Amino acid sequence: MIDILVVDDHTIFRSGLKRLLSDETDMRVADEARNGAEMLAKLRQPQRFDVVLLDVNMEGRSGLESLDSVRADFPKLPVLVLSMFPEEQYALAAIRAGANGYVSKDINAPELVKAIRQVAAGGRYLTANGAQKVLMHLGQGDNPMPHQKLTTREYQIMLMMVEGTSLTEIGEKIFISVKTVSTYRSRILSKLGISNNAELIRYALQHRIIV
Repeated sequence: MIDILVVDDHTIFRSGLKRLLSDETDMRVADEARNGAEMLAKLRQPQRFDVVLLDVNMEGRSGLESLDSVRADFPKLPVLVLSMFPEEQYALAAIRAGANGYVSKDINAPELVKAIRQVAAGGRYLTANGAQKVLMHLGQGDNPMPHQKLTTREYQIMLMMVEGTSLTEIGEKIFISVKTVSTYRSRILSKLGISNNAELIRYALQHRIIV
C-alpha cells in the first residue's frame, strides 16, 4: 500500500484528491496538511509515508521552499509536486529543489496515478513536454539564464507579476506584506537586468516562461 501525505491549503482540493485515489487498491491518502509547517510536523510523527503530494502555492513558505526542509530531514522521501502552474513554468525549479516529479493540476486521473506509482517506486516523473523543457534548461550547464538564478520565492512572485497580479494581491496570496513584495520585485528586476513590468513581460515571452 502506498501511503500518501497530501499537502495543499485548499480543503476542497484535498477532499477531491482523496476521493479520486480511493478507487485505487494500492494507494491511499493516509494524512493531509495545509502548509509546510504542518507537513513537517506530520512527517516527524511515527506515521510513515511513501509519497508526499506537495502544492507550490501555500500559506507561509511556498511548497518548494518547504521542500528544502523535507530534503534536509528526509532525503530519500519521494515528493511529487502538484501545482496549478504549467510544467514549463515550474518543473525545472521543482526538480532543482529536490522534487522527484512535477505535474500540473489539470493532469488526468490515470496519469496522476501513474506519476504517484513511479515516484513511490524510486523513479522520477515528468510528462514528455515537461521532461523536454527541463533537459533543455539543464543542458545550459554552467551558463544559466538570469531567471534561473532567482530564488524559489522570487520566481514565484515573478510569475504572479507576469500574470498581472498587483503587489497587494501577491502579498495577500502568499501572506507577506506589500512592502516585502515590493522588495522582492526590486530584486527580481535587478537580477534580470530590467527596469519595469513591461520589460518583465517581454523577458518572460522571449524566454518562453509564458506563452
